[in-house]
Amino acid sequence: MLSAKLRLTTPVAARGFKTFAPALFKAGDSIPTGLKGLHESSPGNTVDLGKEVQHGKYVIVGLPAAFSPACSASHVPGYIKHLDQLKEKGVKQVFVTAVNDSFVTQAWAESLGVPSDIRIIADTLGEFAKAGDHLFDSKQIFGNERSIRYAVIVQDGKVVQEFAEPDKIGVDVSSAENVLKYL
Repeated sequence: MLSAKLRLTTPVAARGFKTFAPALFKAGDSIPTGLKGLHESSPGNTVDLGKEVQHGKYVIVGLPAAFSPACSASHVPGYIKHLDQLKEKGVKQVFVTAVNDSFVTQAWAESLGVPSDIRIIADTLGEFAKAGDHLFDSKQIFGNERSIRYAVIVQDGKVVQEFAEPDKIGVDVSSAENVLKYL
């Protein structure tokens, strides 16, 4: 039988590991560079969104899907409608990201008549949405994981403010009308 006086003389260290990525789209955080799977117009036209927004003021909009009703009827059309006001507030460009392939996002941009100061970016692998902890399981609706609906004001590569929809898919806090109030 071991004596009750037996003590460990070496301290025992406990180690904890976090199994989730920190959300990047919070005030002061940098927009990540070097992410894979971001394309504009075609798979051969890679975009590094982090580098694109390094100098100046930008708005990045994340949404669940190209051609979906809310995205096509109000969310992106709101940014098109208010583009002049956004530019008056110093916004150089608006980037819209969707977890779709670049052929779909290109066709969608054409169908909406998106002007050149609004760029539709295919987040084909969901890496940009994932980097911001903005992917959600939407298999029942869209067949895979998709981005929640949000908007981010970015100044010189850093997040100024984020507007994430509490229900992931609504078009209230991330609308162009709302974002304009904070520019």
